[in-house]
Amino acid sequence: MQVDPDSTAAGTPHWVAVAVPTPAHSNLAEPLTYRSDQPLAPGTLVRVPLGKREVLGVVWHSDLPAPAPELVPQVRPVAPLEGLAPLDAHWRALITFAARYYQRALGEVALAALPPQLRTLTSVQMARRLKRQGPAGAVATPPSPSQPLSAEQAAALQAIDSGTGPFLLFGATGSGKTEVYMRAAADVLARDAAAQVLVLVPEINLTPQLEARFAERFGADAVVALHSGLTPAQRLGNWLAAHLGRARIVLGTRVAVMASIPQLALIVVDEEHDPSYKQQEGARYSARDLAIYRGHQCGAKVVLGSATPSLESWWASTPAPDGPGRYQRLAMPRRIGTSASEDATAGLPRVRRVDMNRQPKGALLAPPLLEAIGERIARGEQVLLLLNRRGWAPVLHCADCGWKSECPHCSAYQVFHKIDRTLRCHHCGFTQRVPHACPSCGNADIGSLGRGTEQLEEQLVGLLANVHRPDGSSARVLRIDADSARGAGRLEAQLAQVHDGEVDVLVGTQMVAKGHDFRRVTLVAAVNPDGALYASDFRAPERLFALLMQAAGRAGRDAASSAASEMWLQTQYPQHPLFAALKLHDYPGFAAEQLKERSEAGLPPFSHLALLRAEARTQEAAQGFLAATADAAAESLAQGELAGAFDTVTWYPAVPLTVQRVANIERAQMLLESPSRVALQRVLAACQPILHALRASPEHRAVLRWAIDVDPLAV
Repeated sequence: MQVDPDSTAAGTPHWVAVAVPTPAHSNLAEPLTYRSDQPLAPGTLVRVPLGKREVLGVVWHSDLPAPAPELVPQVRPVAPLEGLAPLDAHWRALITFAARYYQRALGEVALAALPPQLRTLTSVQMARRLKRQGPAGAVATPPSPSQPLSAEQAAALQAIDSGTGPFLLFGATGSGKTEVYMRAAADVLARDAAAQVLVLVPEINLTPQLEARFAERFGADAVVALHSGLTPAQRLGNWLAAHLGRARIVLGTRVAVMASIPQLALIVVDEEHDPSYKQQEGARYSARDLAIYRGHQCGAKVVLGSATPSLESWWASTPAPDGPGRYQRLAMPRRIGTSASEDATAGLPRVRRVDMNRQPKGALLAPPLLEAIGERIARGEQVLLLLNRRGWAPVLHCADCGWKSECPHCSAYQVFHKIDRTLRCHHCGFTQRVPHACPSCGNADIGSLGRGTEQLEEQLVGLLANVHRPDGSSARVLRIDADSARGAGRLEAQLAQVHDGEVDVLVGTQMVAKGHDFRRVTLVAAVNPDGALYASDFRAPERLFALLMQAAGRAGRDAASSAASEMWLQTQYPQHPLFAALKLHDYPGFAAEQLKERSEAGLPPFSHLALLRAEARTQEAAQGFLAATADAAAESLAQGELAGAFDTVTWYPAVPLTVQRVANIERAQMLLESPSRVALQRVLAACQPILHALRASPEHRAVLRWAIDVDPLAV
């Protein structure tokens, strides 16, 4: 529907502020003023002219005072997207907070939270879509599960029911956290016929199996999924179902945290520690942290669940006086099927460390591990091998001249993929054929350095050639990683093979190490976990411990086989404290040591960080822009009302990113640190006009873009 520019002449125009999709660095961060010939409620979706384009916008404020008379002719009209209920005040408050906290434009965040297909619909098309939605989905009466609750599950549910939260459900892998989620959802839906539940998972590949479980319990019509893997039409339909209240349970990845769910009563964040909850482009928000804010703001209970909580959540759930006690910690340390009289680690896999310094040089798998794999296959059990590097080898090299397969566009190596004989850059996507000889010296004998999942898969087939299944057939190996799972339905088909027992050994990256309920897996092995032990990033030990503990949790999930389940670690540092804690399944001990180190070093959660990032044609230009920002901030903010806040912020020198060049663009960053979150936020907000002004100046014309990353995961 288009509004005639002269239509308001017959009556009094209404002035509205509309959030439109503009990035923060465009200097159009505030809602823009438009006119309407009818009253429009805040939250109404409208089409508005922006420059030479027509874009979708959201009315943020209505009934504004009239502009100055000389400006009235310049104010352009809106066209409401009719038939759709406005986005409510709770949703707008969430978007406002996210934009302010993560230092992004309001319209950029608001429009990114809406399904892309909304931007193309007319009012007529919207009416057709709404007609197809039908009435609200009825929640099936959940049948009583045959498996009774454990004492720990019952206690957790009682606490969730009687408390206000937020809750941190610290449950061992296999302790039944998902059952707690479903029963908590059932309680909420039973109390309120209009209530809705949001369940977040870290990755798309975990959505189908969880959706199937919730659909079986509550009815397929009451459950929808929201994630980027859906088609545009599916995403719009599911978003509308949530917005209209037809969907009672919404399952999704991080994007779902900003969906319109008007009757939200419960939010669950499964695997809350997972770094996938942090957006790495555009508005770099944390879905976990926004879930906490959203629950507080709209009165919904929030449950964070993990066997390896983030150290921030663990610290927040540490009771006073030792910690802040902002979250209520609920513990479920035992796996389903173990009794309270047994040790808390009963049923968890036995962790075995293999000293690779004592194994044959160059061995892919230690002989004892290979023997154990053969024994499991012969018994009809499954094995999972974790190698968090895809491709055949991380790099090709020439031993004669030292040439390596560097990407011509990035400061990184191209990975060798043997299956299609290509070199691929996993940063910019540049792909080329493997050269027949060294491009530098002509040596025909080019070798590879390191190992990836392709190589592990191929060599394992040879190593297991004489190993047979109980029926006498040969052992079957399957690889699941981002390459093998590419294509619609491919991952689901591969996972179905594993669940159906058609696979004996699963080789994979971290995408198969978490969340999956592989009932036949009794042995998990980390082939080469040492790379992250001494990384420069202070969060590397936390991520490694979580990955290995989650991987170990894939073994022995069937109570009948849990006692014999094992986790093997092939390492050159078997006495490392991280592996010692892992052997004991001692997350609290590991967390206590890590928090002690961070407290002494003044690192999160005992301080707050932000990164200023810049991209330019040269590294000098990127670093120069950041240095100029720091100088200008010191000059303008060190005096006046922000002096106190500015004094709490430490500005570190600008440095290149670890991968400093991607697609021929140089990247640099500057770290800001403060013990006060409020002070850091005030300084960042005050830096916005400085960044805009510098970006527009002739001295910094080589700078392509800049961004602010609040609470960065990688430094």
